[in-house]
Formats: sequence, C-alpha cells, structure tokens
Amino acid sequence: MASVLQHPAEQRVPVSATKLLINNRWTASASGKTFPTIDPATGEVICQVAEADAADVEKAVSAAHAAFERGPWRKMPASERGRLLHRLADLIEDHAEELARLESLDNGKPVSVAKAVDVAATVGCYRYFAGWADKVHGKTIPIDGDFFCYTRHEPVGVVGQIIPWNFPMLMQAWKLAPALATGNTVVMKPAEQTPLTALRIGELIMEAGFPEGVVNLLPGYGPTAGAAIAHHMDVDKVAFTGSTEVGHLIMEAAAKSNLKRVTLELGGKSPNIVFADTDIDRAVEGAHFGLFFNHGQCCCAGSRVFVEEKIYDQFVEKSGARARKRTVGDPFDPNTEQGPQVDEAQFDKVMGYIESGRQEGAKLVCGGDRVGDRGYFIQPTVFADVNDDMKIAREEIFGPVMSIIPFNSVDEVVERANRTTYGLAAAVWTRDIQKAHAIANSVRAGTVWVNCYNILDTRAPFGGFKQSGIGRELGEYGLQQYTEIKTVTVKL
Repeated sequence: MASVLQHPAEQRVPVSATKLLINNRWTASASGKTFPTIDPATGEVICQVAEADAADVEKAVSAAHAAFERGPWRKMPASERGRLLHRLADLIEDHAEELARLESLDNGKPVSVAKAVDVAATVGCYRYFAGWADKVHGKTIPIDGDFFCYTRHEPVGVVGQIIPWNFPMLMQAWKLAPALATGNTVVMKPAEQTPLTALRIGELIMEAGFPEGVVNLLPGYGPTAGAAIAHHMDVDKVAFTGSTEVGHLIMEAAAKSNLKRVTLELGGKSPNIVFADTDIDRAVEGAHFGLFFNHGQCCCAGSRVFVEEKIYDQFVEKSGARARKRTVGDPFDPNTEQGPQVDEAQFDKVMGYIESGRQEGAKLVCGGDRVGDRGYFIQPTVFADVNDDMKIAREEIFGPVMSIIPFNSVDEVVERANRTTYGLAAAVWTRDIQKAHAIANSVRAGTVWVNCYNILDTRAPFGGFKQSGIGRELGEYGLQQYTEIKTVTVKL
C-alpha cells in the first residue's frame, strides 16, 4: 500500500465555472453567499462556489417553465434535440482529460478511473439518449366502435434533478440525457461536495447550443436548494439519487405540493453470494472490485459477502491479501487504485462503522485505520465472522469496508440476503447454472449479476426494489420516466 502523496491543487486543473447557471447566464446567488468545495486529498479549499437557495430556485424554475411553455425546445424537431445531445457528447469527449482531472480534484477518485470510467460512460450516456430523441413512439389501439385511438408520449414538463457526489459527472448525464431527449426542461442541483464538473459541463451545454432556460444548474445544499426544488409547485417531476432518508423527504414534499412525479435511486446493502463450486480466485477479485471500486462509495456496493462454509476460510485469507495490496494514494498518481473519501463527514462516518465492527466482535482481517495525516484516506478494510445483526451488516457504509459472512445452503442464503430494507443489487458466483438462476429469481433486487459485479451499461435499466427506490434509470425503461402518456380518440 503506497503512502499518500500530496499534490498542489492549483497546479492540477483550472476552474472556470463557479456561479449558478440560470437561463444560459452565469450569475451570483441572490443572497450573495458562496461555499467552499474541498480537495479531499488535502482537505484544502479548491475554490468558492455560489450557493443557491429558494430565491435562486424560483428564478431557475421560472426560466425552465418559460422555456418549456414558450421556448423552442419542446416544439423543435426531435432529431434536432438529438443533434444537440450528440454535440454535447462530442464536446465532453474533446475535454476528456480536463474533465477527468477536475472530477479527480473535486471528488478524490483516481484520475485514471475518472477518465476511463466516468468520462467515457458520460459520453456514452449522452450519445445513447441522443439516439432515442426521435424514436419515442406512441401506439395505435383498435378500440371498439368507429374510432381512431392512439397514444402520444409527451414530456412531463419542468424536471427538478438532484444528484449525488460519488459519480458527479456520470450522475448528471444519467439525469439530463433522458430528460432532454424527451423534451423536458431541467433545474438541477449538483451535490455541494462536488459541483465543479457539473458546472463545467454547463459551459459545454451552452457551447453546444442548447436554448435559454432548458438546463439550469444550482449548486447548493439539500435543506435549502434541494428542498425548494422538491416543494415547488411549478416543478412537475423530481428525480433524485442519494440516501433513502432524503428520498423519504422528497416523496413527502411531492405529496404535499402538487403530487409531482418522483423517481428515486436510493441506498443499498447488496448481497454478494459466493458458492464453493466457483472459481475462487475470480470470485475474490470480483468481490474486491464489487466493494472497493470508487472507494466503496457505490450505492450498489457488494458490502455483504456471503461465502459458503466449505471455502470460507480460504476466501477470507485471499480477500485480506488482495485488500492489503490495494494502492491508496494521490488521485493524480497513475498507479493509485483508491483515493480519499469525498469529505471529512464521510471519512468520520466510515471510521465510525469500522469502530462499530470492532466493538461488536467482528474479526478485523486487515485495514481499519486512516492512511497518512492529511486528506480523507482510509485503508481498505475487511471484516470476517460478521453476523447479520451487526451494524456493519445492516447499514449502508458507503466506504471501503467489506463484511464476509458464512452460509451453508441456498435457501438459507436467500432468506438472509433478503433480510434487509434495501433491494438495489445482488450477485452470485457459481458454476451451477441452476443455482445461479435460483438466486437471480429469488433475491429481491433490481439488478443481479452472475459471475461478475458492477457491470452497468446505459442500455440496461438500473434501480431498486423496496427502499432502494422507485422507477428506473437508463435504457428504454429510464426514458419512460420522463414522459406522460396521452390517449387521443377520434370519432370516424
């Protein structure tokens, strides 16, 4: 495990956009307030960013509403909306190196990962939904009588979107691309921890030629800007990715305001089930990736690793050895596998869970401490002999902490895997196709991976069962979340 290298943030990437984007104009917040965005590798301030609150939300929603009702966006040819999304994808690709470095600076993920995963997937997402823009079709329906009946898929209207800090650029694309392809206008709040790539892409949105008011970006805090979006009477839909606790607040706000449409992609405590008949080395590496990717800051992280008793001790030993080899360090070092947690609050939360695991009697196989004395770096941590009642086995940690849990039978592991309020993802490792399908059919989760983990593609829907959310992101299913269906019946 490498020691942490500290980098001078100002030498890494210029920051050009720090204000609110409302109606294609960069503006200070109405209050004049700003907030710092922090380099998590050093704990130092990168820059000050304008802080939106309810007054700014009012201006942005007004601009988005005018753009939807009276502007050219909704009425322009659908193929033209697709062309603009393709143009945006091209611009993001042209600025790939800059955006990857900016993402790394603000979020802490290794710059190599930011470029290979985040930027590449962002470009792919905009291109995928650009292709859908002129293919959102209704149906003709042969109803009884002398009538012509057909359906239209129309945009919902003004969409409020609130995105998280773990994949800032990609989550922006997951939200913006389908909303724009279907003709909606958007008021988006980036996470306060990581606003910089969202704002930089705002510059590219204007450069691409999107009309005024179509995309409005409001960095700020959840209880102020986020709450104002959720409660606003002229916001027709809210799409949120984040914690289940905040998801409850957004649903409540939607119900109390105008019954706005809601899609929620929330937390997870995903089971990763390893049978004795699997290739153990592949399963160890897959479980390692499934948990430690993005520093464990993934809603679908495989944080409950259930391992069949026959190979349990061997799996624990190999997993600990792999975690000890993981390189933690400066995100700008090309050899780094894991950078810092996103901020001090998240660092403290994860360290609290590690202490809880120790106190409740889980066996600490490796890790458990911070790395270095600056920034928010945590050792890759593996606990064994975890039982289902321990806090680390029940609650979403959102950090580099793996819990390994023994099991004996298919029926037992299915029951225990489902013993959670979450249902976002799951995985199974086995050579037995019947066993694989039994798990896939029985585990209550929106995504199930077989002999792999974290395979996400823009074409495939993603979302959760139970308290992991409502609705789906991505693919044709995700596109459907941004349209209303209108039935038209004509007397012949």
